[in-house]
Amino acid sequence: MTYISPQTLTVEDFLSQYRDNPRYELANGELIDMEPTGPHETVSGKLATQIGSHLVTEKLPWFIPRTCLIYPFAEAATVRRPDVVVLDETVLDREPLWEREPVITLGRSIKLVVEVVNTNWETDYARKVEEYALLGIPEYWIVDYRGLGGVAFIGKPKQPTFTVCTLVDDTYSQQQYRLSQAINSVLLPRIQLRLDDALPR
Repeated sequence: MTYISPQTLTVEDFLSQYRDNPRYELANGELIDMEPTGPHETVSGKLATQIGSHLVTEKLPWFIPRTCLIYPFAEAATVRRPDVVVLDETVLDREPLWEREPVITLGRSIKLVVEVVNTNWETDYARKVEEYALLGIPEYWIVDYRGLGGVAFIGKPKQPTFTVCTLVDDTYSQQQYRLSQAINSVLLPRIQLRLDDALPR
């Protein structure tokens, strides 16, 4: 992850210039190049496929948009672009921007966010944990398939880790899973998923 903006951008600037460019998101006015790689996209694509298949099987009124931006806090020039986001279609009529552009402003529209860790592990494990909890998103998955996170977050020895953050009151309770372990989700209790299923071949 690289901070590249020479000047502070407004949300309007970001949406007009970078809305359709999946490389970038905005954090407090700073343009961030998320530097996605092929393996990163492999992992996020496999997870989206597994989750999407489960949503269809369970006949849930939720879906995974092809592109989606989260603009949660009007007072902060921050626009997030999760690797996978699950939206609740039954409440999207309350979203003020959705009819015109794929931008979510209300936490209640989001059921699940998945971030696949790249070089930006500090943001995924700290800043986004706070932001997504503040938004009231029921679950947030941090998929650290290369074990990049700091020892304080994934322990020692560092290894591939799948962290399920479940909202309890207004903070996340976190449960970690390693390779070969079945992942438990309160939101999707019948999903059959392991970190192994998302790894690049």
